[in-house]
Amino acid sequence: MNEWHPAPRSIPTDPGVYRFFDATDRILYVGKAKNLRNRLSTYFQSQSGLLERTRRMVATAVRVDWTVVGTELEALHLEFTWIKEFRPPFNIQFRDDKGYPYLAVSLGEEYPRAFLARQRKKDGTVYFGPFTKAWAVRETLDLLLGVYPVRSCEKSQFDQARRKDRPCLLGDIGKCAAPCVNRVTSEQHRELAHDMVSFMTTQDSTVIDNVTAQMDAASARQDFESAARFRDQRHALTSIAERSAVVLRDELDVDLIGFASSELSAAIAIFHVRGGRVRGTRSWTIDTELEMDEADILELAIENVYEHDAPPTLIDVPFFPSSLDALSALLTRTRIANGLKGRVGIHVPRRGDRVVLLESVTKNAALALAEHELHRSTDFVARSRALEDLRDALGLTEAPLRLECIDISHLGGTDIVGSLVVFEDGLPINADYRHFGVASARDDTEAMYQVVSRRAARLKDENGSMRYPTTLLLVDGGQPQVNAAARAISDVGLTGVSVVGLAKRLEEMWLPGESFPVILPRNSEALYLVQRARDEAHRFAIRYQRSKRTKTLSSELAEIAGIGSSRVTALIQHFGSPTAVRAATLDELQRVPGIGRSTAERIFLSLSGEAQRD
Repeated sequence: MNEWHPAPRSIPTDPGVYRFFDATDRILYVGKAKNLRNRLSTYFQSQSGLLERTRRMVATAVRVDWTVVGTELEALHLEFTWIKEFRPPFNIQFRDDKGYPYLAVSLGEEYPRAFLARQRKKDGTVYFGPFTKAWAVRETLDLLLGVYPVRSCEKSQFDQARRKDRPCLLGDIGKCAAPCVNRVTSEQHRELAHDMVSFMTTQDSTVIDNVTAQMDAASARQDFESAARFRDQRHALTSIAERSAVVLRDELDVDLIGFASSELSAAIAIFHVRGGRVRGTRSWTIDTELEMDEADILELAIENVYEHDAPPTLIDVPFFPSSLDALSALLTRTRIANGLKGRVGIHVPRRGDRVVLLESVTKNAALALAEHELHRSTDFVARSRALEDLRDALGLTEAPLRLECIDISHLGGTDIVGSLVVFEDGLPINADYRHFGVASARDDTEAMYQVVSRRAARLKDENGSMRYPTTLLLVDGGQPQVNAAARAISDVGLTGVSVVGLAKRLEEMWLPGESFPVILPRNSEALYLVQRARDEAHRFAIRYQRSKRTKTLSSELAEIAGIGSSRVTALIQHFGSPTAVRAATLDELQRVPGIGRSTAERIFLSLSGEAQRD
């Protein structure tokens, strides 16, 4: 045991928060535990049992301390407080995928101001949003000022107008009540600001109904100038309300949080729904911490969301966070601290409109994750670092500027195909992708040998004429597949190409003849690159396999009298795949547009006979 590792019996079994420190007394990691002894003991067992990032953190640390608390709720609160205060490098950090703009009204000032804000401050200002685009804030504000002419100028402009006793242009065109020149009192101006906030908070249709009534009354007394003004106000209010689509008929106040993750990253998206309407959306991306499962990440995300905002009483999530009751109690405290009543409930909806809306939020999270990973893949510095790290980890003489990846795919041992994708400078070269048909093979290992043999023979002739020669061959699989690929390259006589396999179970990298795998750090750019190549090869193999099955089915159906290409297309589109067409019953075939009973019977008998022959 390392001399600084505490003896297990010295660690209390109470709930609490622990901190790892380095030699400069910097906090490396903050964590919480229901039982401190059980949790901390996992760090000080065999280092080989720890994942790379955790092992690096423990190796860097020189001491650990802990703080005992009374409940899991207190541990949750203290952990979040310390993570925000010290920002430890080994804790996950949430990053906004954009600098979201807000519509703000500074009720804390003597003369409240409406403006676009990028940051939220606790100074009595009320914020609406976040909006996805700054122009949407400006457009909404422009409409609002036509109904609620609150000042929107900077303090310097306001003070200058007071000194000169002359309003700005907005005062002249009616989009500011001009309190700077005493056209309204401070009390009247504040009332306008409160009315603006009230409408943006509720967007109650009765406000629009009242303006409509005023318009009708002015028209009835032939005050057409006032009627036109009320008409414009109604149009502005209606336009603002229509931008927030009604998504929940019950007019609920609820936040819906979506979650998406990959091997190295995760994304969180949120829809703020107030009165049944979406008032704002937001998303975050993170590089995932090894020790945290999805429930832990979601828990931290929810804490992060409501660091400065009071939560609604209802929060919908795709799955429950790890400390459900404690988190609910913590958020309830936040509501009370903000002068609101009601207990916060965290739910996983099972039916109704909220399920449909949660699916939309989750889709937004997936899109944010894809955008994050695309940006990462196109980052030249990150790609260069990935290639260098891959060179060092595998002991190559130079960075693999061109690498190829091969995957084998089959359907229950039949329809065996191979795919090859190519990456140069860390980017895919689609024009160099290839696919291979495999007539027969006993297993994946034999299929891999066949495909690599064919590719190696081609590389032996072409490698010298390429922009970059292929120096690394990545195969999808563990040691058996790697050894088969290495044997194929040796039998063909190809030199200068190293082979490595990426096994899915623990994302281990296997070298030919080695007893132990190479473990890349889970947050490394090198691992991200090889995973992307492996996934791209798998996608390409599946696409080729499906196209082969479609062609086979099409040729079989074309031999049936009365079945043309349009009906073949209709069948595949209706059922989604050739396999589903073959599995369809007679009644299901008849439900395809353009397929009558007699035609359905011919198709069913033909495919049934084919299945029996298979």
